[in-house]
Amino acid sequence: MALEDYKRKRNFQKTPEPEGKVAPKHEERFFCVQKHLASHLHYDFRLEHNGVLLSWAVPKGPSLDPKTKRLAMHVEDHPVAYGDFEGVIPEGYGAGIVMLWDRGTWTPEVPDVAAALKKGDLKFTLNGYKLKGSWVLVRTGGRYGTPSRPNRAPGAPPVGARGGGDRSWLLIKHKDEWAGDLDITDFAPRSVKSDGDFEDILAEDTPAVWQSHRPAKGGDAGAMLAQIIERAAALKAARAGSAARDKGAARDKDTKERTEDTEGRATAGSATRSRRSAAAARAKVAPRPRATAASKPRTATTSASRKK
Repeated sequence: MALEDYKRKRNFQKTPEPEGKVAPKHEERFFCVQKHLASHLHYDFRLEHNGVLLSWAVPKGPSLDPKTKRLAMHVEDHPVAYGDFEGVIPEGYGAGIVMLWDRGTWTPEVPDVAAALKKGDLKFTLNGYKLKGSWVLVRTGGRYGTPSRPNRAPGAPPVGARGGGDRSWLLIKHKDEWAGDLDITDFAPRSVKSDGDFEDILAEDTPAVWQSHRPAKGGDAGAMLAQIIERAAALKAARAGSAARDKGAARDKDTKERTEDTEGRATAGSATRSRRSAAAARAKVAPRPRATAASKPRTATTSASRKK
């Protein structure tokens, strides 16, 4: 099966990588490049073909300079769902940090991809965020196969020993408007998915990444890892401090609003009481209206007096 080797190398109870399945064919062919800090820093170059991602590990990453031929070691096919993966592989095969460095679509420049892969000369056009234009993958180790096994092309289970000549290819940029001497890996090092670097990706998880297959402490990858973990810890601390400050500010604002509301109600109540007191005071000091003759009631005695 196309993904048999991929699944055999992974414990999906422990890794966040997708288990995946062979995807149905569609018109646009997906490609991606994943920057992978594992035992060594490298770039995984992947082309969708026949429902899987054909994959090559490129130690130094792609080059836009046609004079620069980059070694690309063929590895096991990956599921198409893996093409969107970015995160931390905590342990086991490929343990490390994976960044989605580039993605887009690719178009074969040959009529028969399978025949070109078998021949060891696949020409294609990339339309990604960082990689564009015409490229070629050329096999360097003779026929793709070993004396004890039949020749085969990428897309079938890998054959040959790890590091053997049958796995060695070269990734080369053709001369076109997208070629140049710019070091694209240095010029555009960040993720096309999150716009983050390794430390940003790591800060979203935990610095305790390598439980197995950890890079040697004295190697370049080990030194890079130590720096990344340190920066990731600083990022997490800064985010925690910022969250605490935001929470404190929100709490202070809420307290201030409640205080102002209480004071406002108290002021309103005091004003109401003051108005009532003033009204009562005015009622006490107001003079009584004088009685007039017209307003005095007539009595029987008064009427009798007038008659006399």
